[in-house]
Amino acid sequence: MSAKTADRIATGAAGRARRGVDSLGARIRELRRGRIWKLSDLSKRSGIALSTLSKVENGMLSLTYDRLQQVARAFDMSLSEFLAPNDAEQTPPLPSARISWARKGSGTVAETSNYRYNYLCENLRLKAMVPIVSVCHARTVDEFGPLLKHAAEEFIFVLKGRVEVHTEYYRPEILEQHEGVYLDSRMGHAYLNAGDGEALILSINHDT
Repeated sequence: MSAKTADRIATGAAGRARRGVDSLGARIRELRRGRIWKLSDLSKRSGIALSTLSKVENGMLSLTYDRLQQVARAFDMSLSEFLAPNDAEQTPPLPSARISWARKGSGTVAETSNYRYNYLCENLRLKAMVPIVSVCHARTVDEFGPLLKHAAEEFIFVLKGRVEVHTEYYRPEILEQHEGVYLDSRMGHAYLNAGDGEALILSINHDT
């Protein structure tokens, strides 16, 4: 791969991540203003610091999956409803008619210190599952910080690299490429990059 091609790929990824952060902030601002809430109102309802929400709305910060759940619930929405774009379907069609393609380069990207999330098929509201492709950044538990917990069950599958799975009640396990694990997300968990290169996972989250 040439240096020019690598730069183009990196620039594209950074642009998608930037757009993802901006779109999440715009979505929160739109929903908050639609309810005539101050930022402090959303902070109280979600349990997330006002300063954090301000940075998210201004495109300076993104949110982890569990924090996004908190925001969605503050708006009395499911996470799939919250992530759906403004022009997405307002009411779900019959189950036999529902379809959403995960095309290359599609999705909503959210960058955090531990993961780069790409939420797929976000145009469908009221999904039973939330599909996400994520890049794992952290390589140690100390670097990762507190284990994440959220009200869901999830299955993860390693698409690329090696991933070390840490959980609240079990010893760490290594997943090689094309291996996976199903777990209760209410148990603290973290996915770490355990290889030399990039670690890429597909996760399917089912909100409980």
